[in-house]
Amino acid sequence: MSLAAKSLLPVLASAALLCQSLPSRADPPFKDFTNETPRIDLPGLNEYAPATRDANKAAGFRAIRMDARLSEKGQPIDRGLVWRVFYPTPGADGKLPLLATAKGGSATFQFEAGDYLVNVAFGKASVTRKVTVPKVGPVPEQSLVLNAGGLRLNAVSGNDVTIPAEKLRFSIYTSDEKDGKRALVATKVKPSTVVRLNAGTYHVVSDYGKVNAIIGADIRVQAGKLTEATIQHRAAQMTLKLVSAPGGEAIADTAWSILTSAGDIVSESVGAFPSIVLAEGKYTAVARNKGHIYQRDFDVTPGRNQDVEVLLQ
Repeated sequence: MSLAAKSLLPVLASAALLCQSLPSRADPPFKDFTNETPRIDLPGLNEYAPATRDANKAAGFRAIRMDARLSEKGQPIDRGLVWRVFYPTPGADGKLPLLATAKGGSATFQFEAGDYLVNVAFGKASVTRKVTVPKVGPVPEQSLVLNAGGLRLNAVSGNDVTIPAEKLRFSIYTSDEKDGKRALVATKVKPSTVVRLNAGTYHVVSDYGKVNAIIGADIRVQAGKLTEATIQHRAAQMTLKLVSAPGGEAIADTAWSILTSAGDIVSESVGAFPSIVLAEGKYTAVARNKGHIYQRDFDVTPGRNQDVEVLLQ
């Protein structure tokens, strides 16, 4: 497998990480970001919609146009944004009253003169700014800089063995720890999915299968760029079979236990030929069928998927 990389990031648990930062496209900005529209539930809140332009003018409302960019020199984002405008003074419930919402790209709102808090979100990235609408004079357009980029994750087994997408999941955490824990930013992220994030360093955990093939890595996201990272799992997929002779047909109704070299059980299942993903190491397969117990020691080599046959003795 050939993976271009600009920087080699530190990888936990003996993981290898390939990371590539690609510049955003100028028009429209970062189109790869637009395949995942964020969902924001605002129960009981209606989108602000003035009755008519003339009515707003008579009531002293003034139009203010806003756009958002990934970086200071980036182009305005044309879709996928969620805008929310708040009064800056908390209400009786201690929360900031929500005045208006909008979705899409650039947005234009009608407001009375005064101060407001404007929040714009793009996936997991967001920024909040205080905006003042003057009583007289021109109303300047507002351009909010998200200082955000994208992260697209994938993983291989061994050096270059492709892992089926359905067996991979990623979780993204903040890099800083508080009381020994990191804050969860995104979970159950599928491979090759672009996640929009504020610029910074994140801790990514990759799960291959459901047993013990877990790898962590620190990855840096840059503003206005798409960072692509491929994590190397030191694991492989094993298919268990109880057979009467080498290469024979698997015997049904077999209960399986997989033990580490220290004797700890890491997996239990029932079936003729269950498949499990295991981290690199030495294991013992124990098969139980019709009151009899059979076992075999085996090794897991990164990227080497194989059958583990246990013979009837």
